[in-house]
Amino acid sequence: MKTGVLLVNLGTPDSTEVGDVRKYLREFLTDKRVIDIPAVSRWMLVNLIIAPFRAPKSAAEYRRLFTERGSPLKYYTEDLLEPLRSILGKDYVVEYAMRYQSPSIQVGLDKLREQYVGKIHVIPLFPQYASASTGSVIDKVMEITKTWQIIPEIRFTSQFLEEEKFLQVIVNKGKKRMEKTDYDHFVFSYHGLPERQILKGSVGKQCQLGTCCNQFHDRNRYCYRAQCYQTTRLLADRLGIPEEKYTVCFQSRLGRDPWIKPYTDHVLEDLAKNGQKKVLAFSPAFVSDCLETTVEVGETYKEDFIKAGGEQWDLVESLNDDPLWVECLADLVRSV
Repeated sequence: MKTGVLLVNLGTPDSTEVGDVRKYLREFLTDKRVIDIPAVSRWMLVNLIIAPFRAPKSAAEYRRLFTERGSPLKYYTEDLLEPLRSILGKDYVVEYAMRYQSPSIQVGLDKLREQYVGKIHVIPLFPQYASASTGSVIDKVMEITKTWQIIPEIRFTSQFLEEEKFLQVIVNKGKKRMEKTDYDHFVFSYHGLPERQILKGSVGKQCQLGTCCNQFHDRNRYCYRAQCYQTTRLLADRLGIPEEKYTVCFQSRLGRDPWIKPYTDHVLEDLAKNGQKKVLAFSPAFVSDCLETTVEVGETYKEDFIKAGGEQWDLVESLNDDPLWVECLADLVRSV
């Protein structure tokens, strides 16, 4: 029997209309793994405060991102299908889904089941594991498949930050930028998480939100913060960037609770004030260009950096549909 492969990315509004953005925000933020507070409080926060007031602003930001094909996050994910099918051959069936909105994980799994696959391999497209991203995908897949009369063997790729081809795509794109400009500093910006989520996932008292992330080992292998620092070390080593010339930081925080630090918007201001005029930014938590990369890091942070006294802020684009990234995905499928 064939093996089914389901690629799952985060998701995107179906359009830039305020109603579609509000619908997306409601599904995304009512996920108990994303905002991990009591259900009633979460429902009130999202439906009475965040979605009504944030949707118009977010819709305007999505208009800066969408192209004639729609959301880059969605079409770059879809563009992976045919080349991946070609590499894997007739023994595999490859589909894709979004954790939030369309096409849903339910639709993706149904397509695989309709083709009588004997196994299913789910690859959440998040290099570093976090409960709010990869964990949520796994949770949703299990929620759906537990209702099936016949449940096939299901496997998950929980992280792939150390995969050489994943790293090499980012290195290749970074070197192209570095060949053209002599940068003063390099920023590796990752999506943030509330500190409480890091501590909740800690084995024992391993995670202290400090120097514990300076090493990567079995006890902190699934700590999101430790994974981000390890990703950066691996990339910096391959790019030849010394430790004193790069900073790991975290973006996209929401609410008043403390999130993992340092915050990217604070870092860029400090860099500009300290005379770092030319900065190259990487977003290694994202495999597809999206609102958090193209608009937040690539445009908003650039404006803020120049306003603070910087001169040049460039962003290394995501993996998107790079052929080597497709090869990496094929390797992940074949590795189990």
